[in-house]
Amino acid sequence: MLDVCLLGCGGMMPLPYRWLTALMTRFNGSSLLIDCGEGTQIAIKEKGWSFKPIDVICFTHYHGDHISGLPGLLLTMGNAQRTEPLLLIGPKGLERVVNSLRVIAPELPFPIRFQEIEGAEQTFLLNGYSLKAFRVHHNVLCYGYTLEIARAGKFDPERAKEQGIPQRYWSILQKGETVEEQGRNFTPEMVLGPSRKGIKLAYTTDTRPTRSIVENAEGADLFICEGMYGEKEKAAKAVEYKHMTFYEAAQLAKEAQVKELWLTHYSPSLTKPEPYMEEVRKIFPAAKAGRDRMSAEMNFESE
Repeated sequence: MLDVCLLGCGGMMPLPYRWLTALMTRFNGSSLLIDCGEGTQIAIKEKGWSFKPIDVICFTHYHGDHISGLPGLLLTMGNAQRTEPLLLIGPKGLERVVNSLRVIAPELPFPIRFQEIEGAEQTFLLNGYSLKAFRVHHNVLCYGYTLEIARAGKFDPERAKEQGIPQRYWSILQKGETVEEQGRNFTPEMVLGPSRKGIKLAYTTDTRPTRSIVENAEGADLFICEGMYGEKEKAAKAVEYKHMTFYEAAQLAKEAQVKELWLTHYSPSLTKPEPYMEEVRKIFPAAKAGRDRMSAEMNFESE
């Protein structure tokens, strides 16, 4: 099971009723945070989730509303006596940007590892899931992310018996590991059927519509996408500042054939997104207006 929480859904500045856009996921005892603007710590506390399991923080880009909350979060982790390493992933310049921010958080009891994204796309294997960064189109270097949890084929005990595989190895093979005994190799392929549908989450913000978004979000169970403006008269502003409208996000969801769309990263001038959703759902019926702490439990499909 993958727990997903849209901690905030605002863009540019936190508001009394809306935190800045950030996403947190929990899987297999570890937590991932994407973006960390001002107030993200408060959003996490309001959700009731813990800072302790956060072992990866990703950044889409280095505008203040996506990273300015990092020094405070690092200090909170340090004050909690964290000693485990923390992995940071982001566009080129990551270490320089973070170390500049750390002027106000210089001493931490845990090491920080930096992984700068290389090229237009890069995949990272982390804690039982695959995280892929893909370049989008903002006025600075910016990336979207997909998180995928693979699901192995169904275990076939009859095939295992027919091939004389000892039962003590069955659970090991189910986990995808190979076993060697007396010169003979037992592999997962010997007892597992075809791979089954896993879980896919796609997240992108601060961008114009791009083909890379459609290609990487394709078939996602949940697609969280920027919708900076709901007002149709602000379409030109979206183009000028390299953002998206609700309707462009819905079109991307339609083309990518995702199961569900959550809009996020609203302009501070947009007080209520709901009045625009009827038009959005004409393009993509499974669209929802994101809100702070909006959450989902994503599970493998039942058979």
